[in-house]
Amino acid sequence: MSQRRLLTGLFWMDAAERMIRAAASSALATIGADMVGILAVPWSAVASVAGLAAVVSLLTSIVAGTGGDPATAGFTTDTR
Repeated sequence: MSQRRLLTGLFWMDAAERMIRAAASSALATIGADMVGILAVPWSAVASVAGLAAVVSLLTSIVAGTGGDPATAGFTTDTR
C-alpha cells in the first residue's frame, strides 16, 4: 500500500480520534475509583499517562497507515 495515504486529511482525522480515545481512557484508568475529590487526583501523573497513550496511539496509526483499510488509520482491511 502506498504511503500517500498518510498525507490525507481522513487518515489524520481518524488518527486524532484514536489518540483522543486512548488518552481519555487511560486518564480515566489512572484517576481510578478511589479518588474522592478533584484535589486528590494526581493531575501531573494523569496528564503524563494520557499523553503517552496518545503518542503510542499515533505511532500505531502511522504504522497501520502503510497497510490495512486505506480509509482509516487502522490495521484491518475493508470488509465490504
